Amino acid sequence: MTIRPVLGSLFLLSLVLAPGAVLAQSITVTRSALPDQPFTLIYPDTMQASGGVDRPLVINHASAPLQCSMTYVPVEETDWTPQSALASLVDADVEAGWRETFPGFTLGTKGTTAYQSDPALIYEGTSTDSPMGMPLTIVHTETVANGLGYTLDCFFDTTQAEQARPIVDFIIANFSTSAEAEPLPPAQ
Repeated sequence: MTIRPVLGSLFLLSLVLAPGAVLAQSITVTRSALPDQPFTLIYPDTMQASGGVDRPLVINHASAPLQCSMTYVPVEETDWTPQSALASLVDADVEAGWRETFPGFTLGTKGTTAYQSDPALIYEGTSTDSPMGMPLTIVHTETVANGLGYTLDCFFDTTQAEQARPIVDFIIANFSTSAEAEPLPPAQ
């Protein structure tokens, strides 16, 4: 599966610019109503959802520069795994793709992670010259399940990483390619 970073322009249009992100005490659960495109997206109730069905599902933090977008992508490789995707990842290609929307994008860490339902490829990068006038951190994840490619991308102000990263990690860990997932219990 080859995924192009296309959600950046969507991010440019809808990012809310305000200081500090605070992890909510309550959560919201959004599930797919389409049986051929199952998912469950679980996120703090301080985030608001828009889009979906034929467009990316986007969640924005109400008072902080934090956004996540979930979308489906075409799958050509039936034997795709996060490990094989990581092994074939070409840093220069990833950077070039993101630089189209986020000038100065530099790839940082990369590896595999776990959604609630499936293993996923993950990588993180930063854009020091973003169109929003602030340094951005971009966390990209992807997996293949149910014959679909799923991407979950989160964008946040790099200077707010201490507050934003726990929210992003919560969203990724709770994401499921099943429409029946329930929130994971808090870590002990």
